[in-house]
Amino acid sequence: MKIICVGMNYAEHVKEFDNEMPTEPVIFTKPDSALVRPGFPFFYPEFSNNIHYEVELVIRINKVGKNIAEKFAHKYYHEMAIGIDFTARDIQLKAKEKGLPWALSKGFDGSAPLSEFREIAAFGDLNDIHFSLQQNGELRQSGHSKDMLYSVDKIIAYVSSFMTLKKGDLIFTGTPSGVGPVAIDDKLEAFIGDEKLLEVRVK
Repeated sequence: MKIICVGMNYAEHVKEFDNEMPTEPVIFTKPDSALVRPGFPFFYPEFSNNIHYEVELVIRINKVGKNIAEKFAHKYYHEMAIGIDFTARDIQLKAKEKGLPWALSKGFDGSAPLSEFREIAAFGDLNDIHFSLQQNGELRQSGHSKDMLYSVDKIIAYVSSFMTLKKGDLIFTGTPSGVGPVAIDDKLEAFIGDEKLLEVRVK
């Protein structure tokens, strides 16, 4: 099982970090040890003092595919969840300044809390889904799937041109603006529409 993540997929998030708009999907990966199942806490790692939350819609691949045409991409998934892409921002920025890979800032153990999956049909049109994140009861991020720079189908077509997608692979589809730091004892709650699907305590 692979965890494939899309960076800079919402224009306002790109702007908040003063980055250039991407001309193609920005892809990175996390190992399966990054996953945190529903009901389990996130343990703040000792190697960082600047961990940021990034809430994202997550798609699960349901069959093997390679070089998938965008028009057929919808046949390769039918479930969605919500997740948090925790980022060690201090480690990421240090690596970027030196022009080095920043895999460790994204792929550390516990960096991907994930809700249970639901049928996408239960949420309506995939291109018309609102999602959000609250920190200690305060709204921090509010996003809408229609604002993705690259749709789920475009992402699947693009990624599958480089690597084979397999059943159970996860795609974190990018975060909207409003990312920020977490602290020990924080409570993070992630919603699709008005329904809370994920709660994570920071320990």
